[in-house]
Amino acid sequence: MFWRDSDPFQKMPMTAPHDDHWPPGLPRHLTLPETSLWFNAEVSAQRYPDKPYIVYYDTPLSFSQFREQAEHLAGHLQQVCGVQAGDRVLLNLQSSPQWAIAFYAILRANAVVVPVNPMNMTEELAHYVSDSGARVAICAQDLLPQMRPLHRHHGASADDALEHVVVATYCDYLNGASDLRLPDFVTAPRQALSGQGLYAWADALAARHKPGPHTAGPDDLCVMPYTSGTTGHPKGCMHTHRTSMCTSVAGVQWFSRNQDSVMLAVLPFFHVTGLSGALNGPLFAGSTVVVMSRWDRETAAELMQRYRVTTWQAISTMVVDFLANPRIGEYDLSQLTGITGGGAAMPAAVAQKLKTLLGSDYVEGYGMTETMAALHINPLHRPKAQCLGIPIFGVDARIIDPVTLQELPQGETGEIVVNAPQVMKGYWRNEAATAEAFIEIEGRRFLRTGDLALMDEDGYFFMMDRLKRMINASGFKVWPAEVEALMYSHPAIVEVCVIGAQDAKRGETVKAMVVLNQEYRGQLREQDIIDWAHSHMAAYKSPRIIEFVDTLPKSGTGKIMWRALQERQNLIDQQGVTP
Repeated sequence: MFWRDSDPFQKMPMTAPHDDHWPPGLPRHLTLPETSLWFNAEVSAQRYPDKPYIVYYDTPLSFSQFREQAEHLAGHLQQVCGVQAGDRVLLNLQSSPQWAIAFYAILRANAVVVPVNPMNMTEELAHYVSDSGARVAICAQDLLPQMRPLHRHHGASADDALEHVVVATYCDYLNGASDLRLPDFVTAPRQALSGQGLYAWADALAARHKPGPHTAGPDDLCVMPYTSGTTGHPKGCMHTHRTSMCTSVAGVQWFSRNQDSVMLAVLPFFHVTGLSGALNGPLFAGSTVVVMSRWDRETAAELMQRYRVTTWQAISTMVVDFLANPRIGEYDLSQLTGITGGGAAMPAAVAQKLKTLLGSDYVEGYGMTETMAALHINPLHRPKAQCLGIPIFGVDARIIDPVTLQELPQGETGEIVVNAPQVMKGYWRNEAATAEAFIEIEGRRFLRTGDLALMDEDGYFFMMDRLKRMINASGFKVWPAEVEALMYSHPAIVEVCVIGAQDAKRGETVKAMVVLNQEYRGQLREQDIIDWAHSHMAAYKSPRIIEFVDTLPKSGTGKIMWRALQERQNLIDQQGVTP
């Protein structure tokens, strides 16, 4: 393989199969700003002070208002909560103006954002607090009951607890009446807070505290989203301002977005795809973001029409539901020219129906929490169906044999490994997991994705399977080991193995094979376990199917043979019979 040794930015192959299909007019290398993400808020507020950055249902928030409120909240974090440079701050809200303001306030305070899924229950949140070392959190009013048990002044251990919690109320950002159908938790009125260390969002902003100097640079930690795997507890992915800036700017360039683009944000901000594509990218470009806290197909269509939305990021299940709306033909969606997504392949029939309705292709991409979203995206001028796309700016992606680690020729299935500017620095306080995640090829560090794919003759990548043990339920990644660890806390469960099962709506759903303690057999129903799990973990990862079994198959070393159970389930799903 030949290299451009004179390239001062990054060594990349002189030629690659996808070179012939690179988007016209786009450079192969992307020069990134040498700044923190916060600087993007400063720049856009100066350029477009009165232009809406966020429209929350029918309420606008301008770029200048956004910057001012983020600064006041940053001042509160520093002066009242004692946040210092490098501290981790937990962020637990639904997508909303407050989520966006809080994210940038934490960055303005030179701290690190720990975004968490608002569906998480107390047992799950406890790990994020403990592992990250966060002592401050920003959460929504409706999520406070899950956070309160982790607060030092409400019974949690002083050695491993939150000291301060800022509580936001969504309706604070609804000005006037709206004829849109809004979720109840969005319209719920603000409730009085009591107790030391709890602060109402409105009061924190009203105090107008001024933060100290912004000192974070491109290589300082910025955000630490958590991902899990085959070995239990979720791990924090350490992303800097530079790695976060990379996918934010890349998406803007790849999809030709600008200050007059309008995006509908329906993917959650806590997830790297929504964070990079629907929050950080538009702020960099000066675009407007129309934000929904919860998916609703009729509200989405009305917002697209009302605010002349031009781009929309969506997962396949959203698109299926959107197209199933019997009134879809009544809306003016003529401005919508870009529909993008990933997470699960879009069924060909659905993609064709979408193109018939809008005249646009559904453009798929591929990325990971470890890479702050996209590594591959389909070229807009030549997308392929059910395809991951081609490696984007500066991404060196290869297919290797997962056992020998040798590179495989075009057309053979192997593990995707990547060397790219958006790759995380490693897992937080987990050197062993970091070491396992990376390999060295030709003197450079490559991330092992754990995903099996092949590359066709045009250099496009196609997902074939997953080396890692993971269930993809409606675009949410569910890690069986984490679910199992939570289920073992049920007194009736002796052993459990979690696998994926086909589901017409979710794509995959979570199934648990459960061995009950002898004294509980005949006393519990499958639904009892389902109900218990639903109350102890996020709904998307909670098992929808329970199967009681007498024993689970084990290897010679005593390990539960989850792969055999998964293969058995796959056969059942394919043939509709039990082998």
